[in-house]
Amino acid sequence: MMARRRGFFAEIQHQARLADQRQRAAQRAYEADLRRAQAAQRSAERAQAAAERASEADRKRLEKEAAAAYVAARQAEAAALSEEVAHRVAELDELLSATLAVDDFVDLETLRTTAEHPPFPHVALRVPTREPAPIPEPPLPVKQDPTPVKGLFGRKQKAADAAAEVEKQYAADYYAWKDATETLPARRAAQAAAYEEAERARLAQLAEATTQYEEECAEREKQAAEQNAELDELINGLAYGTVEAVQEYVGIVLANSVYPDWFEVDHMATFEPSTAELNLRVRIPGPDIVPTAKHYRYVKASDEVSPVATSQKEMKERYAAIVHNIALRSLHEVFEADRRGIIRNISLEVGTGTTSPATGQPTYVPFVVATVSRDRFAELDLASVVPAATLDHLEAVVSKNPAGLVPVATTGVRRA
Repeated sequence: MMARRRGFFAEIQHQARLADQRQRAAQRAYEADLRRAQAAQRSAERAQAAAERASEADRKRLEKEAAAAYVAARQAEAAALSEEVAHRVAELDELLSATLAVDDFVDLETLRTTAEHPPFPHVALRVPTREPAPIPEPPLPVKQDPTPVKGLFGRKQKAADAAAEVEKQYAADYYAWKDATETLPARRAAQAAAYEEAERARLAQLAEATTQYEEECAEREKQAAEQNAELDELINGLAYGTVEAVQEYVGIVLANSVYPDWFEVDHMATFEPSTAELNLRVRIPGPDIVPTAKHYRYVKASDEVSPVATSQKEMKERYAAIVHNIALRSLHEVFEADRRGIIRNISLEVGTGTTSPATGQPTYVPFVVATVSRDRFAELDLASVVPAATLDHLEAVVSKNPAGLVPVATTGVRRA
């Protein structure tokens, strides 16, 4: 039975690869859109500038130039689409060669993790509450001199009134001072209590926030320790060639295998220790992954950018080449990554998923079935081979028409 679930570390590698692919695809799309927008903007700016400079007599000439600029822009659009198709075709044609310059061995120690903690989020709580300014002693009241009397008439009465006003103000100031002095201890006590309460609240909040932060850090440390313990188990298991460890390691290796982001490949593998044989099934996209357009051209008469179709023969041959290349690539990646030589043979199956016309249910169509030994595969120079001939040399059973979803004839063939 095939193992259909990626191991923990293989899933980490797989998700990292998918994220990187999505980022690169988004960047390519953005750059292509930007180039087209900039080209259109420059063309429009040139036409606008020329129109502003032109005299009435030049209008027809400028209109002609504007029409030519429009045609050039549409041709550039067709060229950009053609470039994208050419890029995809090149990626498909290089599925094998792209991996030959890569060392597929995975140093498992690089998967060891350390817990990374964010900064403490409530730094302000670590700052003590600012102590309030002390409430000062109220100043003693001072009796003011009476206002000098002016004028010649009623001076005596005026002087008496001024003296009385001074006494009245002094009495009010005195009683205010007396009240402030008597209430000063209570006001100081209330101020100190408010400060102490604010500081107690701060310390309580700080303690709660610190406890939560330390618990979160401890959880991250625990998760990192558990992951590293699983890694140690994997490393030790691989040293002894245990089934789980070999399958996990193969999963990591194949999760590291970088295919075009629009070309999804799934791997399923089991290991049989008694024969040191890895059963590997590789599921690839169907024939519709091959671009139907050879390139694009601008048709002036209909003002359309139209695809120039790839011949059915070429599409059929390209998909067959994809199947052959991936078969050899998968064998190469596993054998090269297994430096210990734990895996002595690989029973390989490469195919695609489709819907059965008979049942309407999902089904798997095998295109390549082969059993290859490490020693025999090591004799190959993959940089110089013709993949179809190599599979024949390895006595693989190969579909005569993968593009037509024709399965291999597996009578008498040991299946992966």
